Amino acid sequence: MTAVPPAVGRMPVDRARLDRMLNPRTVVVVGEKGPGYQFLKSQLEYRGNLYSVQIDEKEIPGIEEMGVTNLSSLGDVPGEVDLVISAVPRPVVPLITRQAIARGAAGVHFFTAGFAETGDEQGLALQEQLLDLLREDGMPAIGPNCMGVYNRALGLRFHPAQDVGGDDPEEGSLAILSQSGTHGVNLTVGAQRAGVRVGRTISFGNALVVSESDLLAYLRDDASTNAIAIYLEGVREGRRFFELLRETARLKPVVVWRGGESHAGARAVRSHTGSLASEKAIWDAMVRQAGATPAGSLDDAVDAVAALAHTDAPSGRRLALITMTGGQSVAITDEFERAGFEVPELGAASYETLAQFYNVIGGSYRNPFDAGGTIRELENLGRLLEVVEADPAIDGGVAIDLNVRLFADEPEQFTRMLDALERFREQSGQPVIATLHVLVATLQMTDREDESREAVLARAREQIVGRGFAAYPDFRRAAAALRRVVDYQEWRSATGGA
Repeated sequence: MTAVPPAVGRMPVDRARLDRMLNPRTVVVVGEKGPGYQFLKSQLEYRGNLYSVQIDEKEIPGIEEMGVTNLSSLGDVPGEVDLVISAVPRPVVPLITRQAIARGAAGVHFFTAGFAETGDEQGLALQEQLLDLLREDGMPAIGPNCMGVYNRALGLRFHPAQDVGGDDPEEGSLAILSQSGTHGVNLTVGAQRAGVRVGRTISFGNALVVSESDLLAYLRDDASTNAIAIYLEGVREGRRFFELLRETARLKPVVVWRGGESHAGARAVRSHTGSLASEKAIWDAMVRQAGATPAGSLDDAVDAVAALAHTDAPSGRRLALITMTGGQSVAITDEFERAGFEVPELGAASYETLAQFYNVIGGSYRNPFDAGGTIRELENLGRLLEVVEADPAIDGGVAIDLNVRLFADEPEQFTRMLDALERFREQSGQPVIATLHVLVATLQMTDREDESREAVLARAREQIVGRGFAAYPDFRRAAAALRRVVDYQEWRSATGGA
């Protein structure tokens, strides 16, 4: 099956026009017929000029109630046009492209699929025709076969589940690049639910003109972006991408998730976006050498960005581990040691202090700390953390398994625990990683008639991430996430990163 055109002869991307289309003041949606008029309905909170172009406005029921002005031609749109969203059938795409060029639009996002990724003659011919038009004008285009542009500060989005808001665009935020529209949505929403501010997401599909390298170069220089997550199915310009990845990782963390690692997965990649997937060993070596953080799944990617966003860089790998039961203290130790961390004993002076208040009936004040009986007393978690902060054996922070039953039955005490963890993080400068075991929490929680146990768990997690802590459903994922932070910081220090 033929892929999209190779890197040789790729047209240069006009950065000024690309900037306009990623931060548009005027957006025009052309030809949308569904499903559910997603592009128009998703833009109803867009803080800019929004127009629909549909020859017959009756094609979109209720467009007037949406408050969207429908016009019969791109030529009728007033003022400058920054972004055209083309949702027309594929034979009509060249016509719309000519109209966008004649209108002087900054750029076009082609939602339409059915080009080179199909391998059929019509798709290949249409893509070549489209590329010739774009090259002649020098127009940057995103797609075809993608969901396009999400910009939170402008309220521009391609799915209603994506947050919109008035954050200052200069504030640090995560930016997401995704060849897949679905993964672009899931990465955005997953990161936002983990308490990470996502400033922009760009789904770029077949990357006919604007490639993953062009977008990475843009985000490297974007002052509002302080971290990047990428979903890729292949790269068009391997050397350029590798060099950009290394340059960018020296400035800000980059998480890379690649699909198509299996033989069948690679075949699916070719039919999805027309990309050529590389061998896994080569790819993994490239990512490691570039200082990026690899991810193998959606959960891996969200876990990594949450840890990088919420976790202060530790000075070492020696941790204090705190649980509510003895069995959990063994399990958490196993997982963090497998991930390359140490769980050292504290010094004699620390144990003398702990002995003054620690409840050793059913508990232990050896690291890991079986602390369930002790921290029932409201002040004791703070006292324990003060000992940990002062002990030179601990330089990697704290991982704690929080009891959701405590949140359900004694919410004030749960809040006080979060207060203590927040003070430790601020005073020590060391990270705090939290876990919430879904199964254990569900079994331990008392029955509640007012809401489900799952809802209580979700509310507890919201409180934790709302305080700026990374929270995970199990010890393995927590350990892997913290390991990514440490690995990245060590690489950055070794290579002289900013």
